[in-house]
Amino acid sequence: MNIAIVGTGYVGLVTGTCFAETGVNVTCVDVNAEKIENLQKGIIPIYEPGLEDMVQRNVNAGRLHFTTALENCLDNVDIVFSAVGTPPDEDGSADLSYVLAVAKTIGANMKKYTLVVTKSTVPVGTAHKVKDTIQAELDKRGVSIEFDVASNPEFLKEGNAIDDFMSPDRVVVGVESERAKKLMTKLYKPFMMLNSRVIFMDIPSAEMTKYAANSMLATRISFMNDIANLCELVGADVNMVRDGIGSDSRIGRKFLYPGCGYGGSCFPKDVKALIKTAEQNGYPMRVLKAVEEVNETQKSLLFEKLEKIFNGDLEGKTIALWGLAFKPGTDDMREAPALVLIEKLRKAGCVVRAYDPAAMGESKRRIGDTIFYACDMYDALLDADALMLVTEWKEFRLPAWGVVKKTMKQPVILDGRNIYDAKELQDLGFVYRCIGK
Repeated sequence: MNIAIVGTGYVGLVTGTCFAETGVNVTCVDVNAEKIENLQKGIIPIYEPGLEDMVQRNVNAGRLHFTTALENCLDNVDIVFSAVGTPPDEDGSADLSYVLAVAKTIGANMKKYTLVVTKSTVPVGTAHKVKDTIQAELDKRGVSIEFDVASNPEFLKEGNAIDDFMSPDRVVVGVESERAKKLMTKLYKPFMMLNSRVIFMDIPSAEMTKYAANSMLATRISFMNDIANLCELVGADVNMVRDGIGSDSRIGRKFLYPGCGYGGSCFPKDVKALIKTAEQNGYPMRVLKAVEEVNETQKSLLFEKLEKIFNGDLEGKTIALWGLAFKPGTDDMREAPALVLIEKLRKAGCVVRAYDPAAMGESKRRIGDTIFYACDMYDALLDADALMLVTEWKEFRLPAWGVVKKTMKQPVILDGRNIYDAKELQDLGFVYRCIGK
């Protein structure tokens, strides 16, 4: 089976590589010539555990190819996946210009039946715009060629994307024809040998499913952050509350961990886009607006706790940050809480010393040398007046507390992910603050 994946960002590269792993002949397409040249050399543009080895293995096996010219591979593929970016516009709506540009190229160059599948996260109704764009190009050419459009939203967690793709809990596919359904069934068969997890539905429902899923997860996070903040005021322990409600099978334990806010490429963007879609249809998404508001407030919580500890006098203080990425297992800093904290700390006159196992290069790209980048987690603590744990990387979970205390100027720890034992640290002489107790 031959397919093309347009867009070699996070979703496109993982999707193409994982399909190649099952024996599919995959051509990944991107307009960025430098990125394609690097991929051909085995240099991948993102950090994802296991991906580099998988890319190299499938390139060597002749199943994974890279090009800048979509028009040159259309004659040889059965399916084209569109996995290009859909960044938010200033009003929060998704920018579909890249998606429609792909559709235009397909319509201008296709010569045989092709199934065009939107993999990017797009608002309801996008598939129809893609279909109209392709048809308009065919009409310009004066040709009649059959094609189908479909929606196949991704549900990948950064840091665990390969496992999520290779062993999915579900695959959502929106189709309009039996022909498209058969092609997608064939493509996903290797992933479904033990049980059937492909859920077919109409295209608008598939497009909505992606937004609804991410918005629900974001809602759980903001809800628990709200509960955590109230727990602090009334003297309750949010960890105990989480255990108490998580044991209810109707609620479950996932995404109930309070912290210093969610970030990344999906939750913030998708919540904004769904709110905008609702506004365009005359409906106010009251819950999601609150979810977004709580999350933005939560990103400043560690800074507010720091101000209280030092009575508002932060000028000249050295603050260590453990973690820059929005979550462990990735170098992604889009909408990361660390960015908000760094900005507030610098405005308050603090010196920031940071360490992250994967994201320091990305941080330099975003904010340059406005902070000090440490060579390891303990180097970040040198003469620090306080440590903020922002991203719960595994290597941060069991530090040598004796070394930590000896290296810091003042033994102050603000735990933005609640991964440390409060009693242990207090017994060791640390001033310890976390979320929700």
